[in-house]
Amino acid sequence: MSPRIFSLSADVSLDSPGSILERIHIDDTSSGVQSRERSFLAYQSNSLDKVSSPVRREVANRPFFMMAVKRIDNDVENGKLEIKEKSKRNNMIVTVQNKALLSGIAYCISSCSMILVNKYVLSSYNFNAGISLMLYQNFVSVVVVSILSFSGVISTEPLTLRLIKVWLPVNVIFVGMLISSMFSLKYLNVAMVTVLKNVTNVITAVGEMYIFNKHHDSRVWTALILMIVSAVSGGITDLSFHATGYTWQIINCFLTASYSLTLRRIMDTAKQVTKSGNLDEFSMVLLNNTLSLPLGLLLVLLFNEVDYLSTTPLLQLPTFWIVITLSGFLGLTISFTSMWFLHQTSATTYSLVGSLNKIPLSVAGIFLFNVPTSLDNTASIFFGLLAGVFFAQAKMQEKSQS
Repeated sequence: MSPRIFSLSADVSLDSPGSILERIHIDDTSSGVQSRERSFLAYQSNSLDKVSSPVRREVANRPFFMMAVKRIDNDVENGKLEIKEKSKRNNMIVTVQNKALLSGIAYCISSCSMILVNKYVLSSYNFNAGISLMLYQNFVSVVVVSILSFSGVISTEPLTLRLIKVWLPVNVIFVGMLISSMFSLKYLNVAMVTVLKNVTNVITAVGEMYIFNKHHDSRVWTALILMIVSAVSGGITDLSFHATGYTWQIINCFLTASYSLTLRRIMDTAKQVTKSGNLDEFSMVLLNNTLSLPLGLLLVLLFNEVDYLSTTPLLQLPTFWIVITLSGFLGLTISFTSMWFLHQTSATTYSLVGSLNKIPLSVAGIFLFNVPTSLDNTASIFFGLLAGVFFAQAKMQEKSQS
């Protein structure tokens, strides 16, 4: 019998042993089904009357019963298979959404924690060796990535001489970007650093126009202008204004934009000199941090941080070593969580979450470090953060239309 004859009531479970009998009983109460059943039974009775032996009659009757039961079982099995397939698809969607949410939360926590820990080391501990801090953090990253590579957890490209020559200009900018970020964090509060970082987007957009001949629409330029206005108003109303800190932050903006633009040009060339023809994120992390060690050591000597390190009592504190080691792990965690988040979502979502992430970071920086602020300065900070969100949305729309 067909599935449309055996209709299932809402309160009958397919997994119930008596569901088949209940379906037959329900359908038998309708007039259409009763007439068809009478015709079938009449035909079956006439056929069985022609069979003289009761044994033959039982044998003749068995195929009809077996066919009915088989079709019912098929109907039930098909229903179960369909339910299982829908359940599997729903579980896959929920799993993907959970991974995207989890990776986004991990990225936000690691990036916020890295900035706050660096600020804590440089300001609360009053540590005056930012280059040495950068050098130690990169050393921790190299050790961890090397252990993961040797153990087979990840795969990285071997550091050949050709690859080092191609990558060296990028690495010089990378080291300068990290050092300038350290110095700016020492003199500026976290909220103003996050707002001033928006200037990087302006420099990058202009660089894309002249280097890659890329044109932006009016919404993107409007967001960039709002960023500039917020940065200027934030600096004017900053109660803890420090000229040295602002100078280092402007240098950091130029170096960060230069790193982004240079990386796009060098990456294709670097892939051509690798053995596999590819350069994944893990290999770039290992390459950047490994090459930064000799350069960072040279800068430590040039800035005469050795004398400071030999006299400061901070290096004798176990808690200080725990904090700076944690900052090294956080720096590596940012690389891993950002790659994980990008893999689970898209670059546009990554950019938007990065902009939204600055809002709780700024609030946390103000309250954790007791930053003196005013209503005008607070308004300019949040105006700049909203401008960053507006910029990310404009870039998303621009990309969808291109």
